[in-house]
Amino acid sequence: MSRKIGIVCWVMMLMFMASCSSTKTLKKSSFIDGMSEKEYVENVISNTSAWDALTAKMSLTIDLEGKGATKVNGTLRIKKGEVIQMSIAPLLGIEVARAEISPDGVLVIDRVNKRYVKVSFAELKTLAHADLDFHTLQALFLNELFLPGKGDLTPRDINAFRIEQETEGVWLEVKKVKQFTYQFLTQAPEALLKESRIGLNESPYLLSWKYDGFQRLEQKHFPTDMRLTFVGGKKPAKATLALSRLSTNTNWETHTEVSKKYERVKLEDILKQLLKK
Repeated sequence: MSRKIGIVCWVMMLMFMASCSSTKTLKKSSFIDGMSEKEYVENVISNTSAWDALTAKMSLTIDLEGKGATKVNGTLRIKKGEVIQMSIAPLLGIEVARAEISPDGVLVIDRVNKRYVKVSFAELKTLAHADLDFHTLQALFLNELFLPGKGDLTPRDINAFRIEQETEGVWLEVKKVKQFTYQFLTQAPEALLKESRIGLNESPYLLSWKYDGFQRLEQKHFPTDMRLTFVGGKKPAKATLALSRLSTNTNWETHTEVSKKYERVKLEDILKQLLKK
């Protein structure tokens, strides 16, 4: 059981360290289900949630190639602009691990082995070779479009996207980026975001974040199923988030204090240990 919790805890850190590259043959279209491209992108942006917080019960399944799937339960909590928390509590509601993302970086706590990792986004960018920041990760969890280095989007940002229509949906791709690519698959006419991709040019790495199981949450559609796929490295991995009991409750602690009894360890050491298992 301890080994299983250890794997889950440290793979939670891997979830924030991927980049991707992909190519597609796209068909240019000036109108999308009777809407102009401008109107359509405005609809996608307007689907952004208006609430300030999200909480949900979470079933997390992680599948490292050759290792088999590991499934645990817990809670996902998000306060916009402040924090993203993933709490793992498989036994009687007792927390065994927590991942906390803030604008300062990522904190992962292993309560079973009394150790933790704390990494700034500057360190993550170097280690993962990816353009990571809090707003990007928040957008991925909240099923939102994003632009690198920018917070909330407005209709004024539509010119930052290239719009192409494919058989599976409408792709939006961020223009004027050099090292990275950012692609979003949307579904017309609802203008729902179905998949986000972050890419590193001329690289095999891929992060695909897919959304499904949409339901109404305070007049907006929100996905209850999220599927993450990581490829390109030596150890491809998959993760699935199944959410239930969605709420916009804000009555919870935003930041976690780490006990002085816990040992701080380096991310590189944990990743090496994990990938050897």
